[in-house]
Amino acid sequence: MSASQHTVAVIGAGPAGLMAAETLAAGGAQVTVYDAMPSAGRKFLMAGRGGLNLTHSEPLPDFLGRYREAMPHLKAAVEAFPPDSLRAWSEALGQPTFVGTSGRVFPKAFKASPLLRAWLRRLDAAGVAFAFRHRWIGWDAHGGLLFETPDGPRAVNADAAVLALGGASWPRLGSDGAWAEILTAKGIAVAPMKPANSGFTVAWSNIFRDRFEGQPLKGVALTIGPHTVRGEAIVTRTGIEGGAIYALSAELREAVLAKGTATLSVALRPDAARDELIARLSAPKGKQSFSNFLRKAAQLSPVGIGLLQEAAAASGRSLATLPPAELARLINAVPIEISGVAPIARAISTAGGIAFSELDAHFMLRKLPGVFAAGEMLDWEAPTGGYLLQASFATGAAAGKSALRHVGIA
Repeated sequence: MSASQHTVAVIGAGPAGLMAAETLAAGGAQVTVYDAMPSAGRKFLMAGRGGLNLTHSEPLPDFLGRYREAMPHLKAAVEAFPPDSLRAWSEALGQPTFVGTSGRVFPKAFKASPLLRAWLRRLDAAGVAFAFRHRWIGWDAHGGLLFETPDGPRAVNADAAVLALGGASWPRLGSDGAWAEILTAKGIAVAPMKPANSGFTVAWSNIFRDRFEGQPLKGVALTIGPHTVRGEAIVTRTGIEGGAIYALSAELREAVLAKGTATLSVALRPDAARDELIARLSAPKGKQSFSNFLRKAAQLSPVGIGLLQEAAAASGRSLATLPPAELARLINAVPIEISGVAPIARAISTAGGIAFSELDAHFMLRKLPGVFAAGEMLDWEAPTGGYLLQASFATGAAAGKSALRHVGIA
């Protein structure tokens, strides 16, 4: 059998699936990518609407640490296709990258659509076929891959398959997590999927919510337990979200799931010395309003002052009656009571998925020889900052290489 006769099905046309398809085609396999949606990369395009954060420029050991307990399982794949390789890959598609002030890496075009168009053209030139509106529903009685299509059920036989169906966030873009039931029925352990990089609900007062919805908390430090993150958060009508919140979402989520609530501590002036704050807050107020006094004396934003008012009201006290020392302490430890996790459908990504114990070192499912899995289907999570896409690309490439070896090409 010649290499061109080896057929591999890739299920899922997101970053992991497309990278697996590219790797397979480059190795000489005959590849078809199947997806339930009418076109490829829908969630990828959504991720690029605010500027496509491809990866991060921090040293690789620090980068790998972002994957937490999943790091040992992802390490080899990311090392084989590291951030520098991803940047070179993007440049080869005519999309050079740059490093932002935060260390995040973006295409110079700052969006996903030009990159995706160039990528799909290259895949087409490499002979990769696409079958859209094909929803994978499992296997038929003969072991063929079974799809629901507009023309009815369709069974497909392939020498190997790469599953890259994503997690369960943004289901309207194709990642609905329906595959979990299919694999569970085959005896595959799938950790329950939970929101990751998500917002959280807070019972704001009507006054605070109506006035500050959409307002950013800039330059703050957020703490839960031993974990502290510097950055920005956004007040929403139902709670709080934003980059610094996403970085703590695993800790906040697990605390809420375990106890029903979680207390987030916000330092509004994390770089201000306590003694200096006390001295400033001890100055005469004169005829100015207390809010105006706080704005000038402690350089607080209106939304920051609003948070202080919320905390004081929750404790049954008036903010203006607090002694300077207590007020200074509160400014850098404002408690926010988190009451719930935003729905998974609105989360940026998903925690949970196929347990790594179900995979061999080559991303093949031990109980289903010839079936590989990649991307957000696997049980890992990471903060925003390029780590999500990097691991999706890297595991897609790794699964593609492993599928080539399995069919005897590589």
